Amino acid sequence: MKTVVIIGSMDTKGEEFAYLKRMIEKHGFNTLVVDTSTLDEPRLKPDIYNSEVAKAIGVNIEELVKMGRGEAMEIMSKGAEIIVRRLYEEGKLDGIIGMGGSGGTAIATAGMRSLPVGVPKVMVSTVAASNVSPYIGTRDIAMIPSVVDVAGLNRISRQIYANAAGAIAGMLKTEPEEVSDEKPLIAATMFGNTTPCVDRARMKMEKAGYEVLVFHCTGTGGRTMEDLISDGFITGVLDITTTEWADELVGGVFSAGPTRLDAASKTGIPQVIVPGCVDMVNFGAMDTVPTKYKNRIFYQWNPNVTLMRTTPEENTEMGRIFAEKANASKGTVVFMLPLRGVSMLDSKDGIFWLPEADKAIFDAIKQNVRNDIPVIEMDVNINDPSFADRSVQELLKMLEV
Repeated sequence: MKTVVIIGSMDTKGEEFAYLKRMIEKHGFNTLVVDTSTLDEPRLKPDIYNSEVAKAIGVNIEELVKMGRGEAMEIMSKGAEIIVRRLYEEGKLDGIIGMGGSGGTAIATAGMRSLPVGVPKVMVSTVAASNVSPYIGTRDIAMIPSVVDVAGLNRISRQIYANAAGAIAGMLKTEPEEVSDEKPLIAATMFGNTTPCVDRARMKMEKAGYEVLVFHCTGTGGRTMEDLISDGFITGVLDITTTEWADELVGGVFSAGPTRLDAASKTGIPQVIVPGCVDMVNFGAMDTVPTKYKNRIFYQWNPNVTLMRTTPEENTEMGRIFAEKANASKGTVVFMLPLRGVSMLDSKDGIFWLPEADKAIFDAIKQNVRNDIPVIEMDVNINDPSFADRSVQELLKMLEV
């Protein structure tokens, strides 16, 4: 029988969790309760006490209760990650559900984010109708608005909690269709300005017998790809669009963080790296662009996205970083450089056409990369069909070794 882990503060919300527990068990599942409270004794007896959660990162419960709320919650969030992952690895977790306000949501979803994609995850939360990206991260967490506060049982909350129990039960009862010819997964990165290249590369990889996952490089896309690579889902990477590093370096809104480009290198899977769309930094509407950039070159992609051209100095730094990331790889890497522009806008007569900036990143890559890592230069724009074809050719060559 499958087991649902119930995670949350059993001191202040014991009655609510007891109801949720009963509803889940009515669906025919076992439950395992994890208490992440930081204040009083639990009103619902847990299977794993808060002391064990805190102890997972070396803090005893006496120390925890003396801490301020923020510090205590951080401790419990880190402990929840360890405990939840451990339960999964021991085969004691088939799905997980939590309830709470902003604090309870932060702790419970920290544990949920430690689980692989595909494991059922449900969070009933008072903040589910707001921006939940910090809570979800790159994982498939289903957020259910609690409508009323998670504080007592009433005619509204009972229905919400029952629906949540049905949601996790339905997830656990539903199996994906069997696929007899599952293909190896390839990750590819895309932006509007590299769509022709990535679309062609994707079709060619599919014809070669691979399934291609395309990630939109908006920060979340890059982080999701990195996590899936780390989790072992991905066989090879066509990293054609590395624009998120421009945002990380310059302060744009689509940064994927400083670990972008790390996962493939650490796992050793083959990767083709292209400085795609590094000519642009992304901001919101024009009035959101920092005033210090007022004299730069801009292009309004749509009313909510403003693109700013990168400089030779910024590109030099990106090239150095790209080479450093590739140099750390345990596997095979190839750099592909499109000498006639790294995006649609960076083409002859395009608004971002700035050959000296492109040359800066190309030179920095060549000067800093390991001698055994090939750097292939093509005298075409990134969206020329021949560039996509050669990128695919190089990845296939590495995959076949």
